[in-house]
Amino acid sequence: MDLTPSLVLAMWTAGVAGGAAAVAHWRVVGPGYVWLTAATATVFGGFVVLAGGGGWAIAGVVASLVGLATARNSSVAAAALAAGAVAFALAAWVDSPIGPVVSGAVFVGGITSEMMLGHWYLVDPRLPRWALYRLAAAGGVGLVVDAAIIVTRLVGDGLQADAVFAWAYAALAVMTGLLVAGVWFSLREPRYTGVMAATGLSYLAVLTSLGVLVVGRMVAWS
Repeated sequence: MDLTPSLVLAMWTAGVAGGAAAVAHWRVVGPGYVWLTAATATVFGGFVVLAGGGGWAIAGVVASLVGLATARNSSVAAAALAAGAVAFALAAWVDSPIGPVVSGAVFVGGITSEMMLGHWYLVDPRLPRWALYRLAAAGGVGLVVDAAIIVTRLVGDGLQADAVFAWAYAALAVMTGLLVAGVWFSLREPRYTGVMAATGLSYLAVLTSLGVLVVGRMVAWS
């Protein structure tokens, strides 16, 4: 694995585009959310291109722009954003095995998407919460699978990880898991404050998940 800015950004952008595609397909909010997330994927994708993401990154940007332009048509926008997610994942695959690409995109993208969608619920708390639950669950499951890939590589290949980075990874992974659990249980609070708490915790989870993404790959593939 070649741990580059392009790789990290491509995984994150694939997750954001994938989360946007899922929410567009679910049709739980209006086109405003699709505009926001498609624009975010487009901007992130631009940085992937600038970091050397190549042709697949360019294809991902184009697909995200299509999703942005067709936000009022949920089906078309969802398909375009899903295609963008695949393109960004393929851009990341150039520098990494596909397993860590998918797990990293799912867990960072799920957490980031939950945080972004949570703001729509702060505007209209009457919206159904099941979409937030699904995104939080995707982030949690992705985190567990990603950790399993990291640990399996370390144990299976008999790699000797730097103790400082290994402990840092363990601490970040546990903290991220606790934050995701906090998001999940906060959503069970029926009052408006439940979504407020979940959205706030997801901010922190996004930050720690990026640390997990980077440090875990440093530990296992350095």
